[in-house]
Amino acid sequence: MKYVVLLGDGMADEPLVELNGRTPLEAADTPNMDRLARQGALGMAQTIPAGYPPGSDVANLSVFGYDPAVCYSGRSPLEAASMGVDLGPEDIAFRLNLVTLGDRDGETTMEDFSAGHIGSEQAGELVRTLQQELGDDDFSFYPGVSYRHLMVWHGGRDQLNFTPPHDISGQAVAAFLPNGDGAEILQDLAAKANALLETHPVNKARIAEGNKPANAIWLWGHGRAPQMETMQQKFGISGAVISAVDLIKGIGVYAGLDVIEVPGATGYLDTDYLAKGRYALESLKTRDYVYVHVEAPDEASHSGDLPEKIIAIESFDRLVVGTLLDGLPALGEFRVMVLPDHPTPVKKMTHTGAAVPFILFDSREQDKPNAFAGSAYHEKAAISTGFLIEHGHELMNRLIACDC
Repeated sequence: MKYVVLLGDGMADEPLVELNGRTPLEAADTPNMDRLARQGALGMAQTIPAGYPPGSDVANLSVFGYDPAVCYSGRSPLEAASMGVDLGPEDIAFRLNLVTLGDRDGETTMEDFSAGHIGSEQAGELVRTLQQELGDDDFSFYPGVSYRHLMVWHGGRDQLNFTPPHDISGQAVAAFLPNGDGAEILQDLAAKANALLETHPVNKARIAEGNKPANAIWLWGHGRAPQMETMQQKFGISGAVISAVDLIKGIGVYAGLDVIEVPGATGYLDTDYLAKGRYALESLKTRDYVYVHVEAPDEASHSGDLPEKIIAIESFDRLVVGTLLDGLPALGEFRVMVLPDHPTPVKKMTHTGAAVPFILFDSREQDKPNAFAGSAYHEKAAISTGFLIEHGHELMNRLIACDC
């Protein structure tokens, strides 16, 4: 038996006037997911437990089958694992975004949480400068992918509060600076970093080329190394994870999965969907399980770009879901779960903690009636079946046992 999770990050949304009251999932042409919804079980799952922030870290832990209440310690420790950074017991990891801060009516504002989706090469040069100039026994800086990077505070403090930069796009940042024990140390560090970035040759070149400068850092998502069982220990299966995002790769590392690097996978709208599908099929020739994550719908939502979100959903359906469905029968019996991790409403441009629509499909049951079959794959159809999973981390148990 092969087990497949296909996750379109942030696909779920809310009804939109521009779509005559439909959501992007309703409006998109998704014949492959619609077929799975009709031949399998369709329902809603609460991937964000009450009291937890609606982040991709919490939500994806749930989808992987881990209860965030038991193992969640922050986003950045998971990203550190993907980057090969071992955290000591006194280390605190932080996500470091390279961002563009601007001035609006005399107030410093979050102009772009991704610094114009800066490329990894330029971003790496900036982060290496931070390490050279500010790295010491207390702080270490590690380059990641695009705007997403890592800082480690050795012997640091963790009773702090942060706001993700994508939650405050276009807003004044003064009210969202770090607060709590040690916040003044991090604010001083950020000020020094921003002074370095403001005059850096990379940013001078970006401005000259008409691109947004990565003129500031934004710290968030902090935590210590988590304690997690592997998928082999927890479910008795071997597997792999496919993603361009360090967070998802890091969960895979802690879960004991192989991280499959896919050429052309960018974590953005231009990612190579087809390559992800093909590499997933190849990985299943020698493994029981694969987790395929596609970031593009979430990125479109954070940008408030409805047309791009629909394109991303349709590309996910055609090139990822479709590719897997075409190739899986040759590998034998299989079960597939399709879902987003959380909603990212394109009008709100950030995550919410609402339940998400999921599909559970078993190749052996596709011709049999299912009490929870749906008419198509979208939020309204999923709600109408009455199938609700209140604890999202239980979905993986249902996929393995096919309790659907």
